[in-house]
Formats: sequence, C-alpha cells, structure tokens
Amino acid sequence: MPLKLSLKPGEAVVVNEAVIRNGERRGTMLLETKARILRERDVMFPEDINTPQDAAYFALMQMYIVGEASGKLYDCTISALADWLDATPAEDDRADILKIAQLVAAGDLYKALGNCRKLLTSRFSEAGHA
Repeated sequence: MPLKLSLKPGEAVVVNEAVIRNGERRGTMLLETKARILRERDVMFPEDINTPQDAAYFALMQMYIVGEASGKLYDCTISALADWLDATPAEDDRADILKIAQLVAAGDLYKALGNCRKLLTSRFSEAGHA
C-alpha cells in the first residue's frame, strides 16, 4: 500500500536525500516504494544546534536521511547520545535516551528519530517546526 503525503503550498519534504518542494497549491504525493521521508518541519540545520539534545537529534537525523546504519554517522550519533546522557540528570529522561541508543544500534532509525523528536517537542514548537 503506498504512503500518501499531503503537502501544503510551498511545503518541502526530504525523500532519500532529495528535497522536494510542493508548488503553489495543496498537493498529494503517493510513494509506491519504501523510502526515508522527513518533513520540512522536522529538519534541523547546523546553526540550530545549541544543546546536547540538539546535537543528538541532528546527528540521528543525518543518519536517517542518508540511510547509513554504521560508519562515521553512526559514531557521531552514538557520541552525541552519550554527551546528551551525560548532561541529563533525570532518570526518566536518561532511560528515554538509552532507548533511543538501543533503537539506533538495532538499525531502527525512523523510530529512534521519532522518540528523539518527542523529547525535543518544546524545542521544535518554539522554533515553529511543529
């Protein structure tokens, strides 16, 4: 079954490293095959990185977009998650970060990114991403 994406006028989406921007009218896109998809509102840019949480999200986002489950991006992501863990005193948050690390290690990057995004919800809301 295809994935149906409804895009607002001018909204962008990243599909397997390609940025696709909708035209002037609301549009619908059907993806017939499995793809790595990230909506514009969930994209973080290097200049937006201000905290260990941001750095972890950015590293994980890059890993997801590129589709690399090992190598340099994996190392950067694990390092960023470790830094975030070190900077987090609350046990509940630490457990959530460890769960994200487990998902990364298992190669479930989409779910890891979603869990990471949930922890950064207020940050994305403030930036106008959510």
